[in-house]
Amino acid sequence: MREKKLLKKYSNRRLYDTTNSTYVTLNQVADMIKADDEVEVHDAKTNEDVTAFILTQIILEEARKKNALLPVPLLHLIIRYGENVLQEFFNKYLQQIIANYLEFKKAVDEQFSKWLDMGIDYSDMAQKTLTGLTPFNSFFNQFAKNPGEPDKKEDK
Repeated sequence: MREKKLLKKYSNRRLYDTTNSTYVTLNQVADMIKADDEVEVHDAKTNEDVTAFILTQIILEEARKKNALLPVPLLHLIIRYGENVLQEFFNKYLQQIIANYLEFKKAVDEQFSKWLDMGIDYSDMAQKTLTGLTPFNSFFNQFAKNPGEPDKKEDK
């Protein structure tokens, strides 16, 4: 289970990790999250939950380093429609889309790794299987020629 860390944000922009009794940087908070810790940030004075603001700040800092986060047309849409349309999309769908993508990617990576561990050459198997299917015959036959062999014209 994820460890939940409570951080306090002070007016001088410093973040205090109440679990470890130490001040932390935004990079350290990002490292906590990457280590699968759950982070919650509260304003030290008002006790308001400012977690979303701090996490957004971390993402924007990363984007600043790479000089891009999202494609420019998407940024225009976000600014143009703001909270009206995109807020609903982000709240309802985006998190689930990313979670599903990561789950699918993990499953594919694991399956591919199993195939590599088995040492089976799937390219030959796929070619043999697909050449048996009528639409693929001519496609694979053109690659099956020997390099020194002259082209054979098929009778139609």
